[in-house]
Order: sequence, then structure tokens, then C-alpha cells
Amino acid sequence: MSAPPRDASTQPKDDGRQTQFLTVVTRDEAAERFQRHLRLEPLGIEAVPLGAALDRVLGEDVIADVDVPGFDRSNVDGFAVQAADTFGATEEAPRSVAPNGEVLTPGVVPAAQIDPGCAATIATGAMLPRGADAVIMVEHTELVEADGRRSVEITRAVSPGENVSYAGTDIARGETVLRAGQRLTSREIGVLAAVGAAEAKVYRRPKVAILSTGDEIVPPGSPLPPGAIYDSNAAIIGAAVAELGGEAVQLGVVPDNEQVLADALVQALRYDVVLLSGGTSKGAGDLSYRVASRLGEPGIVAHGVALKPGKPICLAVSRGKPVVILPGFPTSAIFTFHEFVAPVIRAYAGVPPERRQTVTATLPMRVNSERGRTEYLLVGLVQGDDGLSAYPMGKGSGSVTTFSGADGFITIDQHTEILDAGTAVPVQLLAQRLEPADLVIIGSHCVGLDALVGRLIRDGVRPKVMYVGSTGGLKAALRGECDIASVHLMDPETGEYNRPLLTEALALLPGYRRMQGIVHREGDARFADRDAEAAIAAALQDPGCAMVNRNAGSGTRILVDRLLSAHRPPGYGVQTKSHNAVAAAVRQGHADWGVAIDTVARQYGLGFIPLQEEHYDFIVPRARLERPAVRAFRALLEDAAMRERLEGMGFRL
Repeated sequence: MSAPPRDASTQPKDDGRQTQFLTVVTRDEAAERFQRHLRLEPLGIEAVPLGAALDRVLGEDVIADVDVPGFDRSNVDGFAVQAADTFGATEEAPRSVAPNGEVLTPGVVPAAQIDPGCAATIATGAMLPRGADAVIMVEHTELVEADGRRSVEITRAVSPGENVSYAGTDIARGETVLRAGQRLTSREIGVLAAVGAAEAKVYRRPKVAILSTGDEIVPPGSPLPPGAIYDSNAAIIGAAVAELGGEAVQLGVVPDNEQVLADALVQALRYDVVLLSGGTSKGAGDLSYRVASRLGEPGIVAHGVALKPGKPICLAVSRGKPVVILPGFPTSAIFTFHEFVAPVIRAYAGVPPERRQTVTATLPMRVNSERGRTEYLLVGLVQGDDGLSAYPMGKGSGSVTTFSGADGFITIDQHTEILDAGTAVPVQLLAQRLEPADLVIIGSHCVGLDALVGRLIRDGVRPKVMYVGSTGGLKAALRGECDIASVHLMDPETGEYNRPLLTEALALLPGYRRMQGIVHREGDARFADRDAEAAIAAALQDPGCAMVNRNAGSGTRILVDRLLSAHRPPGYGVQTKSHNAVAAAVRQGHADWGVAIDTVARQYGLGFIPLQEEHYDFIVPRARLERPAVRAFRALLEDAAMRERLEGMGFRL
């Protein structure tokens, strides 16, 4: 799928140089400037059938004009009686009343009243006849016939009002049963139906137009050309709009053509809110802010906010209508959406402002921040022996998965450069409450572990998995912050994996073996048909042969450093966090070689030179060995079907 040709007449006359943001403002000032020009109130009320009212926000109070129940009714099957006729009744000395022959069922209006000494057969939900003030359950009666006469013998006394719901005891005529601003769940819809409402008066959902910009953006489902990326922002933001009570209107991808984008913006302004994704930076090809700068009354109110992530956000208003250009990177886009756009959509939809909960947690590692910008750092929370620990989700603003794995975020003041390990920090939760995981796994990533975790989820276990490297996993286990640490750490002195690292407080669950090796593109003469020693020698002799490294603290990095000794070839400083990232760099030609496992090499169609079979094992704090989720994991390692699957993936058990 090729990008549409650019019309040179509509492109900016730019020599490729980037300009700087003229005025960078604080988050609070940007929000005040933006909201100053908006009417933050619901956009109107509409009536929808009850069948379409689920999750909508009620637009006006609901006042009952009927009683519920609308009549005195029986709560049980039995006999309608006057309670005084049952007083003193026991199994040894029953009291008798005479049935009047009437059988009362729901929907039947009683024809006769109940006089003293009389009773009427009545079903659950039926109207209580005049004169009756109680219902005796059928279990406490016996119908007797003697001398041609029938009587009801009562073996238990009832008090006045027993087993009866009186008219208006649930809902009284004139009572306010629901109030404006309530989100309608199945329970509220049941109340509406009970008072006879066939429809609900709800706030109109704001229609939010979403435009993605850029020649490199491709809709999901289309072929992916080199250098292109799938449009994940539109899907993420559209779902977030729906969660907030709005209606997302996807207007598709607009190429980097200023006139086409201007025309698309005009069409988008027919809706209540306009969101553009990308094109907000000061780069030569970023056109969205140029087009937005021509909006009138008042136009752009803030472009550049002292935030990390999210500095490039552009906030504008056109004749009372919000127009926001979100940064193109997913984490930046989502974060700035929730900071600046979500409050507006909530107000338009009649949804109350968000109330975020805060918990206190400890940073397990040092965090560096950039002076001059307030940084919002997403973290994952795990429960340790000494309280919560907040692990930074350090995938960068270009990550699509960071938000989905995070539990909350910490705010780092613009004047703070370093937060030391052990610092206690307040964490604002992303959800209404923290859902504790059944099983916390911290350590090294492996596609085999992905398979194990997937099976646990299907079996009903709720895991939290954070990949911080083998060393990070070992430290987390020592601190009691995880149930399982996934590791493949080789002892430099003995060459043995994992076991020498154990303490008395830690136990080892043997996992599986996987082959580490040099990955390279097929046909590369520097590596093809060579053993590892010859391949490394050839790579080191060629100054243009670039490698891709692994992150410090990973088991693979230890192997790489042993392999290279004191050599530091080109690319040594490029540190990736997974075998897949190594393979992708080699596959795409950004590097010529790296070290990864054979399973991943096959997935990417790369050549592979074996180096060393490593042990990928699991370290568990002994105090946690008998936790139910840990027992489930241990059982899964012995499961025949799971072992067969791991072997099918190329792992050795």
C-alpha cells in the first residue's frame, strides 16, 4: 500500500529544519486556557428505549407516578387470613378456619372479603383480599375434610402483616427513584420498568471525531509497507471515548497533505469534539498544528506543555468547540487524552468528574527525570513483604502496551532529577481500585513463559507479569516482591545457571532449556557456515559489522560479555530488552548480528549459530511456595499437554 502523492503546491516550504515551541506552559495553565473557552455541561437530553439505555447517563430525575407494588400482595403460597385467627396455633393444638372457596392468583381481583374464621387460597404475588391482614404459608397448614365440611388447620401463628407486601412499600407515588447523573446499569433499568417507563431520558452522547494523520499510518487489516505503522491510536482513543460516555466517529487516516487535512478538519468540525492524532510537533512534516493555527475564535490556546510524556500536545477551540491534536506516540496520546480531553467529554456526557484513588508505594530502583518538565511515570504495583512496590513501566512514549500493563502513575515534580531506590511515592491509580493479582512474576521474558501464563489465565488465575531482566527478577524475589522470578543467570565462575544464586529463603523450580546463539540474516558470508568462534572473529574484523546488544542485568548480556571479552564492536551500546527485539533489529537490517534463542530466530527467519544451552528456571521465595497460584504454576510445569507444547516450541525439558 503506497502513500498518496503529495501536492507540492500545498506543502510547506520547509527545508527540513525543526523549530522550537515558542511558549511551553504548565499542565494547569494549559487546562485553564482550554476550559476557559468551553461550556462544560451536558449537550442535551434525548429519550431512548429501555433496551438501549444500558450504560447511558440519566438526564433528569425519575419520579414515580405509581405505587410499587400497586396493591397489597402475598409474598408466599398459602392462605389469606386474619392473623387473630391463628394466635395460639401449634402442631399439637392447631387452629381451624373455613376456606371461602376462592382461589387467588396473580392478576385476579378478589371477589369476597375475608371475615373472621375464614380463609382464601392465595398464590405468591396475588392481590390480598379485603379483611385479610396476613398470609399463612401452605407448609404450616393442612386441608381437612370431615362430615362433608372442609377446613384449614393452621399449625403456626402469624402476626399482622406477615408474608404481605403492602401497596407502596417498595416505591411510593411521588417518590424520586432515580436522579440525573446516574449511570444506568441493569438495576436502574429494572427500576424504570417497575414504574412503567418504556424509555429513559438520558444525556446525549457527545460525538467525537477522530482523525489520524501521517503518510506512515496504515489502517489495521491492511498490508504493512516498510516504514509504516498500524493506526493503534484511533482504536485506543475511540474505545476511551466510549468508556467516558461519548460516541467515537472514526474519520480515518489523512495523508501529510495540508489542503487535504484542512478539508478533513472542516468536515470534523460538524461534531462536538475533534481529535487529531499526530502532526503536533515542530517537525518539518507535522502539519496538524499548521492547519489548527488557522482556526478562529480563539484558535490555538496552548501548544507545548511542560509534561513528560505529552509535551507536544496542541489545545485549540473553534467557536466553542474543542479541537485537540494529540501526540503521535501512543503513551503520550493516551496520557494527554486523559489529562485534557477526558474531563471535557465527561462534562458533555453528564458523567461526574473522575475521582482517582491514591496509594503509597516504594520505588525498587532509582529513577532519573528531566528537570523543567513535570513527569508522569506509569508504574506497575506489586505487594511485597513490606508493602507495595512501584515498578516503572519503562517502554517509552512509543509503547502501545505500557498503559495496559500499568496500575497507576507517579508525578515527578519539574524540579526533581532523581528519585532514589527506596523512595516512598504516592501512586494515582488508573482504575477505581487496585485489583491484586493472584500471581506476580518478575524477571526475564520468554515466549515459553508467555505460553505458561496464557494457560494460567484460561484456568482462572489472574497473573501480573513484569519483564525487568533476570537480575531484576532475582532482586524482587529476595525482597519478597514477587511469587516467581523468571531467570537465566549464569554464574561467571562455574558456568552453572541459577542454582548458585539461591539463598536459604529461595527455592528453584526447574523450567526448561533453550539454546542461545548468534542470529544473523541468511546468506551473510561473515556468519554463514561458520562456528561461533569464527563468526565472532569475522564480525570483529569488519568495522562495518554492527551488533545489537541486550540490556545490562539480563542473562543474555552476561553471555554476550563473555563472548566478546574486552571487545566493543559497533552497536554494543544499543541495548534491547528482549530476544524478539534483537531478532527484529537483525531482520530489518539495523544490525547484522546479535544473541537470541533459537525459537525466536526461527520465528524471524534468521540464521542461527549455537552458542550455549541455558537454563530458564523459576525462583520462588520459600514463604510463597504453597500459595494456591504458585501451586497451580508448579502443577502446570508438570502438565503433560503443557510440556508437549513447550517442546513443540523448541524448548528442551
